[in-house]
Amino acid sequence: MLDIQLLRSQPAEIAARLASRGAGFDAAAFQTLEDERKALQVRTQELQAQRNALSKQIGQMKAKGEDTAETMRQVAGLGDELKQNEEKLSALLNRINAFVAVIPNLPHESVPAGKSDADNVEIKRWGAPREFGFAAKDHVELGGTLGGLDFDTAAKISGARFALMKGAIARLHRALAQFMLDVHTREHGYTEIYAPYLVNSSSLFGTGQLPKFEEDLFHITDDGYFLIPTAEVPVTNIVRDEIVPLEALPLKFVCHTPCFRREAGSYGKDTRGMIRQHQFDKVELVRIEHPDRSWDALEELTRHAEQILEKLELPYRRIVLCTGDMGFSSAKTYDLEVWLPGQNAYREISSCSHFGAFQARRMQARFRAADQNGKPGKPELAHTLNGSGLAVGRTLVAVIENYQRADGSIDIPVALRPYMGGITRIEKA
Repeated sequence: MLDIQLLRSQPAEIAARLASRGAGFDAAAFQTLEDERKALQVRTQELQAQRNALSKQIGQMKAKGEDTAETMRQVAGLGDELKQNEEKLSALLNRINAFVAVIPNLPHESVPAGKSDADNVEIKRWGAPREFGFAAKDHVELGGTLGGLDFDTAAKISGARFALMKGAIARLHRALAQFMLDVHTREHGYTEIYAPYLVNSSSLFGTGQLPKFEEDLFHITDDGYFLIPTAEVPVTNIVRDEIVPLEALPLKFVCHTPCFRREAGSYGKDTRGMIRQHQFDKVELVRIEHPDRSWDALEELTRHAEQILEKLELPYRRIVLCTGDMGFSSAKTYDLEVWLPGQNAYREISSCSHFGAFQARRMQARFRAADQNGKPGKPELAHTLNGSGLAVGRTLVAVIENYQRADGSIDIPVALRPYMGGITRIEKA
């Protein structure tokens, strides 16, 4: 959520910056709400002052033995009007909060301007796509031939956009998640988290999925829970309504969970295979940072995700998203795209985002530093970041397609062989 003081003091500048990402800010509507708020607050303060003055007068009159009945009636009348004003003000503040809650984050000054993914900027490539001496197949054909990927049975059990994995392919999927967790905890210093897969609406509001993106979520209406769209939601909300000691920063968490998305509005897109599923696994990196070093942390977090791809020897590129292609809560996002021979294209495998204080303000996630005298200072909003380290299913797709052989078998990357019991190749049973 944006700082409302910023909206009040710089409405034109904010409108221009939001327009760069294709988002409108109705400054006139906001000003109308603000004028009404100011009028109600002024009148409320006047009523409080009048009531306090009369209450003091009543005490003085009683001390003199004077009749206070009329003055007490005036106080009662002021009290009734004051209560009505306070109720109106409370309702108006809720309307203002609802207005502000659907305004996206401001893009960082380093983000390139643009309207769509066509305006994203490639800033790095690593590795060269393999030259096959045969026609490369995609993961659907390879997995089907090996008997390890079964989309028809998944559709029978659940429906479209689900996958069933069996045997060595299922083991490879598990191995990838374990490998990612081990690298991030042992080499990159993250603390592993096991988090709930069901969360409440307050958690989703805190990270920015609600209220704007409810249609993308699976909602269990009888109990009020939502299935998580990403581990970002439960893990970032660890610090909701908390004041973290300065010395505890940064907080670095890694969490492996299934993720659930309705993919509303994406029908007809990526319907083949495992690229866009209702259920998929991710290993998520979440960081809670001091504002002074949070931008360095974005570069570090992104490198941690890149190193997984490099250890698996998967060619990739890093993209910085333009203003028009960023997520709602993001101030800056890097996408990592892995090379998929079966599609002859780079496809997203991780998004690493810096949110500034946007999520922290919604969650009231703060830290406390000492003041100049060494005493506890005023709580300040932390900065939050997250990124996939990596999307497990898409990494599985990348391994299957990049490590395929002419006979349809799949070589196991060297880094994964300890997690596969020493198996070096997946062949048709």
